[in-house]
Order: sequence, then structure tokens, then C-alpha cells
Amino acid sequence: MKKVVSTEKKPIKLWLTDLEDGALAQAKNLANLPFAFKHIPIMPDSHQGYGMPIGSILATKGVVVPNAVGVDIGCGMCAMRTSLKSVSKEDLKKTLAIARTLIPLGFNWHEEPQEEALMPKGHEDLQVVARGYAKGKKQLGTLGGGNHFIEIQQGSDGYIWIMIHSGSRALGYTVANHYNKVAIKLNELYHSEVTKKMELAFLPIKTPEAKNYIAEMNYCIEYAFANRKLMMTRMTNALTEVVGAFDSGEIINKSHNFAAWEQHFGESVLVHRKGATRAYKDEFGMIPGSQGTSSYIVKGLGNPESFMSCSHGAGRKMGRKQAQRELNLAHEIELLNKKGVVHAIRHASDLDEATGAYKDIDIVMENQKDLAEVVVELTPLAVLKG
Repeated sequence: MKKVVSTEKKPIKLWLTDLEDGALAQAKNLANLPFAFKHIPIMPDSHQGYGMPIGSILATKGVVVPNAVGVDIGCGMCAMRTSLKSVSKEDLKKTLAIARTLIPLGFNWHEEPQEEALMPKGHEDLQVVARGYAKGKKQLGTLGGGNHFIEIQQGSDGYIWIMIHSGSRALGYTVANHYNKVAIKLNELYHSEVTKKMELAFLPIKTPEAKNYIAEMNYCIEYAFANRKLMMTRMTNALTEVVGAFDSGEIINKSHNFAAWEQHFGESVLVHRKGATRAYKDEFGMIPGSQGTSSYIVKGLGNPESFMSCSHGAGRKMGRKQAQRELNLAHEIELLNKKGVVHAIRHASDLDEATGAYKDIDIVMENQKDLAEVVVELTPLAVLKG
């Protein structure tokens, strides 16, 4: 931990020294919520989000806050070690070409619904999920856009790894928006001190609306994992087609946009993690860098001060439009080419996901040495972006 802000109703505990003003203002809003528990941890990759900083944790008593989970419910990471020791650059290019035919990227999705058996069970009793289920079957196994990626990596353990970052697509977005609007209306009805401007409308946990949100949120978390699993299968198929058969290890899966009941400081609280990874003692997780920099397989240290959490990545230091305006395209391409990474940065519009748009992953990792320990360092070889 780098700093504690003690000016608000609850302390704000920061694992970084360079938090932007907008994110700090959002953290102060969290610290003044009447239902916030204990303190507000801010992770080393944190930056301003919608209502709540990305890379922060909010533990609550008696309420759930849809916007403290966010619009991409269940967004997270999967990583899998293969038995391969190396892959040539030519084979990496062939693998990505095949993968693009199997996995829709960006706004694209499958023309046909994917197999029913691949979808989580129980959608029939969920109001919003049921309406989006048919579309969800067509979006299963698709990457989406933004900072979502698929990466083939060389591990410091000597093996080739595959890592995927994606979420719940339109299904999670629709659920999040629906229940945030419900929360806003309810908060206005009983004149809540949590104003609409704070973007942190809540649902009292005993209400039907809260119970419905939690059920639909949990479905979206399962759907997001099913989405990543299907993409992992198809990436494995693409790589197998190029290099031949190989063995695969177990998938490590971690969400970083979710809320869950947990025990902390002797009490049962609802822990909202928005762009933060759970890091219980000896629990495996992933912390990706930016495009072209190292990523890490980590083990949690179970630090109670962060509600047993760590960062979910490097974290942005530039907004998307700012990066497209200010970064030098030739320079960013040269950085990736020098490292031998097979990438897809071609135009100024791609610069929102360039290395220069993100914080230094080495500093981020140094700042959270009390939260997680590195098990494997992963060097990027090839990347697909939405």
C-alpha cells in the first residue's frame, strides 16, 4: 500500500501514487456511501471509470450496486498452458489467420446460434437474460472489442500459453443497464442521499429487485466463462491445425467484474470488484500487461487490506480518443516489431490499444507485491484484438 486518504467517512487505501483527479473523486464518493464497509481499496492499475474507478473494490452491507460491477458483467481472463515449448513466427501468423475464421472479433458475431449444451442452464426464470438468450447463443465464443484480446505467449516456465480476455457481450450489458435504471428509479423514489450524479444507485439486498439482479448477474458470470472457454477451444483447434496435436493444461479462469458474498474482518459482506481480481491466499490469477508487454500468472497473498484482491491488468493512462490523437503510430508499431510480436496495429484508430496507452506493468507489479506473487512471466508472441 502506498497511501491512505483519511478525509472521507471511510479511509481510501491506494496501491499507487498517480491516481488521476477524476478517479480520486469517484473513490471519495465510494468512501462516503452510507453502506460502504470498512475502507475502499484502490488497485495499482486504477483509472477513472463510470461511477466507480476501474481497479477498485467496494464492500457493502445490506445493498448491491449494479454499477459497482459494471456493464460487462463477468468480464475476466482465462489462461491455459500447453505442452508446446515453441512456435515459429510463421506458424503464429497461420494460427491467427485460422482463428479469425473461427472467432468473430469486435462487433461481429456468429451467423448461427452455437450449441445449446455450451450455454449455462437456468435462463428461463431470468427476465432480462431470457429476452437476450437467443442473441447470446450467437455471441457465445466471440471476443468483443475494447481491451479484449487473445494472446499466444511464451512462459518463463518454458511452455507456450494461451490467454483470453473477454466478457458477457450484449447479455451482461443489457442486464447491467436494466438493473441500474431500476436502482436509479428506486433511489429517487425514497429520496436517497446517493444522487443520480454519483452513478452509484443501489438496490437494498432484501428487495425482489436485488434478488433478481444477483441471479441475473451470476448467470452472466457463467456465460462470460462459457464464452472464454469456447474461444479457448477454438484457439486450441487453430493452433493444432498448424503445429499438430499437443496437450493442454487446466484453464485458469478469473472474473474481474462481479459481486460476491465473502467473509472479511469477521463479517459477511457483498464485495464488488470492478476491474479487480480476487487474490485469496495461494489462489491462481492473471495480470495481463498492455499489448506488447509481459503478462503474469500470479498467486494471491490473501491481503485483508485489499479485501484479498489485486489488479486486473496494467491499467490505462490515456483515454481511447486521447491515445488515437497523441500516440505516434510508427513508433508504436516499431515497439511491437522490435519485440517480434505478431500484432494488428495498422492505423491511428488502433492506437487506443497500443502499448503507450497503458501504464507501465513493471510499476504496477512492484506496487502490489503485498497482494500477489508472480508464478510465471508470460512474454507476448502473437495477439488478436477486437
